[in-house]
Amino acid sequence: MKKFENFKAALVNLNDIFSYKEPYGNVEIAGMVGLYEICFEQSWKAMKELLENFGYAEGATGSPRTILKTAYKAGMISDEELWLDALVSRNNVAHAYNQAIAMDIIRQTKEKYYDMFIQLQKKIEQDWL
Repeated sequence: MKKFENFKAALVNLNDIFSYKEPYGNVEIAGMVGLYEICFEQSWKAMKELLENFGYAEGATGSPRTILKTAYKAGMISDEELWLDALVSRNNVAHAYNQAIAMDIIRQTKEKYYDMFIQLQKKIEQDWL
């Protein structure tokens, strides 16, 4: 389960965002947004690999949105809307040069997305390995 191991490593790194307090410098902002992006990428790729291993056809060819919807139907994730919001945030990383967008990604990661990733890790370890 290489992809799941990559996700777990990214999640350990993402925890570092809680070490930083506002006001953030530009490098800190870019770093925290980058940690979020990496963790999100690794999370959906881990879901994709597991779904594929469990015979879900969508796992073989699915886009991130398709993988999230399939993971929800399969019971791997419990809050489809939160994950779809996280996907929107991931898509907005390309605009992270805009400080308001970057700060929103950091705020949502601290308030919601980090716990969402932790729940995924626990669910996979309990039911999918």
